[in-house]
Amino acid sequence: MFRFLQLLHLGDGSNTVVDHEEQCIGSSCHPRVGDLMIGRAAQLSASSTCGLKGPQNYCIIGYLEGQEKCFTCDSRLPYHRNNPNSHHIENIISTSDHTGRRKWWQSENGVHQVSIQLDLEAMFQFSHLVLTFKSFRPAAMLVEQSKDFGQSWKVIRYFAEDCAVHFPSVPDEPAWNIDNVVCDSRYSSPEPSTGGEVVLKALDPVFEIENPNAPEIQNLITLTNIRVNFTRLFTLGDTLLARRRRNPHVKYYYSLYNMVVQGRCFCNGHASRCVPEDRGLDKETERKVHGRCVCQHNTAGKNCERCQEFYNDSPWKPGGQYTSNTCKRCNCHGHSDSCHFDADRYAATSGVSGGVCDDCRHNKTGPQCELCRPFLYQNPQRAMDDPHACIPCDCDPAGSLGDGLCDASSGQCFCKEHVEGQRCDRCKQGFFNLRQDSPTGCQECECHSLGSVGSCDQWTGSCECMPLASGPHCDRCVVSFWGLGNSVFSCSPCECDIGGAHNHTCFPEDGQCHCLPNIVGQHCSDPAHGYFLPSLNYFLYEAEHATPMTGGNSIPPRASSSWTGLGFVRVVDGAGLVFTVENLPASMEYQLVIHYEPEEMKCDPHKYICLLCYLFVWLSACRCNVIGSLRPACSKLGGFCECKPNVIGRCCDTCAPLTFGFGPEGCTRCECDPRGSVSEMCDQVRGQCACRSQIKGRRCDQCQSGLWGFPLCRLCDCNGLSEVCEELTGECVNCREHAAGPSCNRCEVGYYGNPVSGQSCQPCMCPDSLSSGRFFATSCQQDLKSSSVMCFCWEGHTGAHCDQCSPGFYGNLTLPGAHCQPCPCNNNIDPDDRDACDSLTGKCLHCLHNTRGPQCQHCILGYYGNALQSDCKECSCDRRGTEVGHCHQGRPCFCDPTTGQCPCRTRVAGVLCDECEDGSWDLSGTLYFYLYSHLSFTSFFMNWPHFQVTGQCPCHPGFGGRQCDKCGDSYFGNPDLQCLSCDCNLEGSEHPPCNPETGECLCRAGVAGISCDECAPGYESEFPSCKKCHPCTSLWIQNVTNAQKAAQRMKTFISHHGNNQHPPGSHYWQQMLAMYPKLDALANLTCLSLSKEIKLKLSMCRNRGNLAALEQKVKELSEIKLNQKVRKHSPHQYLSFILFFIFRFYSVLKMEAMEQLLGLKPDICHFVHLKLSRFQFVCLLLSLPYCE
Repeated sequence: MFRFLQLLHLGDGSNTVVDHEEQCIGSSCHPRVGDLMIGRAAQLSASSTCGLKGPQNYCIIGYLEGQEKCFTCDSRLPYHRNNPNSHHIENIISTSDHTGRRKWWQSENGVHQVSIQLDLEAMFQFSHLVLTFKSFRPAAMLVEQSKDFGQSWKVIRYFAEDCAVHFPSVPDEPAWNIDNVVCDSRYSSPEPSTGGEVVLKALDPVFEIENPNAPEIQNLITLTNIRVNFTRLFTLGDTLLARRRRNPHVKYYYSLYNMVVQGRCFCNGHASRCVPEDRGLDKETERKVHGRCVCQHNTAGKNCERCQEFYNDSPWKPGGQYTSNTCKRCNCHGHSDSCHFDADRYAATSGVSGGVCDDCRHNKTGPQCELCRPFLYQNPQRAMDDPHACIPCDCDPAGSLGDGLCDASSGQCFCKEHVEGQRCDRCKQGFFNLRQDSPTGCQECECHSLGSVGSCDQWTGSCECMPLASGPHCDRCVVSFWGLGNSVFSCSPCECDIGGAHNHTCFPEDGQCHCLPNIVGQHCSDPAHGYFLPSLNYFLYEAEHATPMTGGNSIPPRASSSWTGLGFVRVVDGAGLVFTVENLPASMEYQLVIHYEPEEMKCDPHKYICLLCYLFVWLSACRCNVIGSLRPACSKLGGFCECKPNVIGRCCDTCAPLTFGFGPEGCTRCECDPRGSVSEMCDQVRGQCACRSQIKGRRCDQCQSGLWGFPLCRLCDCNGLSEVCEELTGECVNCREHAAGPSCNRCEVGYYGNPVSGQSCQPCMCPDSLSSGRFFATSCQQDLKSSSVMCFCWEGHTGAHCDQCSPGFYGNLTLPGAHCQPCPCNNNIDPDDRDACDSLTGKCLHCLHNTRGPQCQHCILGYYGNALQSDCKECSCDRRGTEVGHCHQGRPCFCDPTTGQCPCRTRVAGVLCDECEDGSWDLSGTLYFYLYSHLSFTSFFMNWPHFQVTGQCPCHPGFGGRQCDKCGDSYFGNPDLQCLSCDCNLEGSEHPPCNPETGECLCRAGVAGISCDECAPGYESEFPSCKKCHPCTSLWIQNVTNAQKAAQRMKTFISHHGNNQHPPGSHYWQQMLAMYPKLDALANLTCLSLSKEIKLKLSMCRNRGNLAALEQKVKELSEIKLNQKVRKHSPHQYLSFILFFIFRFYSVLKMEAMEQLLGLKPDICHFVHLKLSRFQFVCLLLSLPYCE
């Protein structure tokens, strides 16, 4: 906002043209601000002007007690010093002829609706409007603006003394936005009666303006016309005016001294000065704010609202706060003299260039005339702006498109699909036979890229083959090779397996050899799915499966002999084994291998006997066991299946040694416990190990029934009451006859007896058996001496048979399932008191800790807290602030049983009702309460507790009163607005020292002065004691004061009428001037100076005849005689007579006062008082209307 106000006030009209232009370099600029009224008298009009058709009388409001002042308005001719009664509308324009307020515009009498309109010749920026009234300001008015030379109008502000009456639909609160139209009541009050102003600012300075060039801001400040509409005259009551029997409307009219419309010509930030339309300059136009902008920044137009011709390369924008937004020159490379702005091009170039050249010459085209026209291109040897830079295209018609069209910049012809070159005169690589009738220009070569060397011949299309390639197009491999075009290599060898293929040839496409049956793979080297190549020891026969001839038996295998298969068969000397061989697929020669191990380990442990060795090839199916194998396929070499855990065999159909349970999960290890088993082997089907005596279990790891302590099993000891005990501890289980214990050596709970001594267990009756549901003991015991049974009762139960509830417990034990429970008294009873609660219902009867209720769950009246935690405290309410009905004599007051909040009286606060609420005070007596309308402004609460006791608000400096709603001592003013210091001398003033409304110091007796800082007349001058002078002094001072007032009125009269009678140098005039200082000296006498003067002048007093003569003069004076004197004498003679009379009279009084002060005449005071009372009549005569 401040930045914008500075822009509105740039320039004072004194700079040169060069200075103005320099202001616009690199930033926005604006013309100077001035009064738009100056020089536009012909464009200013008013709807009503007094005296246009002839003289018209009007009166001013004033002098109601005397003769009314009325005047004449005659506006038939313009105002001139010889025609001062003309009040044309042009009188309100400020001029430099120093006429001041001697001329004004005035409307006709009694006309309410009057308008003043200023019509401008162009668009201007409006700053503010100031109206200075000679008459009262209007009771209601409004201001309008037009932006279309008066075609339409918009109200910008309303003014009224009472907005709700004159403009009821217009808001009268402060504007909440800069463009709000509101009613302002600040400039419509009746004071002052003349010289009052109405001020309107186009932009309210309350609002900060971020962008002054925003459209909504410009809409507020630009105008072509402004109109002020007065809608209601300000009128007074006509009671006094009616007595004069005159038309009251002659008092009511609009009268303006001056109207100022501050503004400047509107140049959108692109000009620093404006000039008149006709270029002529005179005294009036020099001060005039002209409307035609002298545009800068390459702009043009009456308001610089567009770019200059050929400066359209950037969009026109108003001058910004920090940028000038200069229009940029178009670049047409010398081939055009005009251009226009294109917003799409500007956006496409990201704001670099938006100018488009018009009518390019020299065969040029394009936005900047940078391109050659079709069928021409830029000669690289010439510059862009050369008029001969465009030359024709030279394209081969057989290989080019577009009838020879080429690129305008490079000259490159537009070739057909398979053609290349600057002129499109050759085929691309891989093409041949350029022809004009071909749509693509050239025919594609058919050479295989992997089988040929380079491209084909451009004219014949013939191919050159690589090694291992053949054919006209080099697209085939030679025999025994494959893969041309089907692999990353040109041609690869077949590499067929001689054992699995019919021959060495393969398919040329994928290299697949011709395989034998059940042989697969590209090279015929793999068995088909479900088949395998058996190993040399495929036909294997285990010794365990052979039939012994004599002396052979099997032994378990050792861990280190993994090659033995199922195990060993010991064959002694002279014995033998018979192997049955039935699975040989064909009759042929086989290789026989025997695998054995000597028992004494004296030679190589692995012995092989090779009888015959022949090479053979044989394929066999896998046949993997579906239960023991993981998948149906076997290994390609050897045919071994992949077995599940602990499964062996080529086909996975047998459990491994020391395992059992062949099944879907494989085989399980035997894991026979060596402490209880005879061997590590187990049954291969059930897995049962061979156990020793007194041992059982599949793994032989448990004692038999009735024994415990594996592996050293022994009999259980249960006193004949059980046959089973725990295996590890020997503790008996399932004891009979209600026995219990590790050895069935005691009775179970609810029974008594001694099983060890043979005494059976009997049920405890507490009061009934354990199974009855009325058993309330942990156990019972029989007294050996008395044989009586004693019950050990549960908690809460008592009695020999536990059939009663203990103190603090309750329950109806006659009901099924009932037992004694703790009384629900929340620990607020005596646990030893049997009557603390009801033994059947549990209701609490004797609550402790200040609690009450059926469960002692509440605090008693007068106490508060948490009864559930035995924490009830006495209420500590302040009886002064607690409601009367909640406090009783001799008992604590009742408060909230949970929080302790006391029930407070009205305007009392605090948990204990011991504080006054904000705004209340005097808790000990009658509470006082005030609505402090001044507290927010005149008081503060740093000492609030003190206020609540005394009721005195702690006031800000300068404020006082109990509510801080008055100005404090030594301050005066309106406490709603501001209190000002009286600046009275405290030693000389009363208390309070000044009037709280006017600020006038209230001096104590004997003190005077504006600040009560000096002694009053009639008192000694030593301040601040100011002792009283002699009693006559006060009479002397009073009469001198009256004489001064009379003399002052005469002096005023002379200044108004003296020139009409005698010139200032006349004898009467000089005589009156000589009397003035003498009267002033008399008024300034104090009792001290008077005593000194008496001693000096006492000797000069010789007789008292003067007093008698003067007294006679007073008697002769009467109203009739004095009026006759006035009529006979000129004003100067009458004034001289009166002044001489006054001076002589007081000279006598002064002499007599001196004598009285010296003790010469005791009764002089009474005499002086008598004479002064007569003289007061003389002074009254001086106040005749003639003296005005």
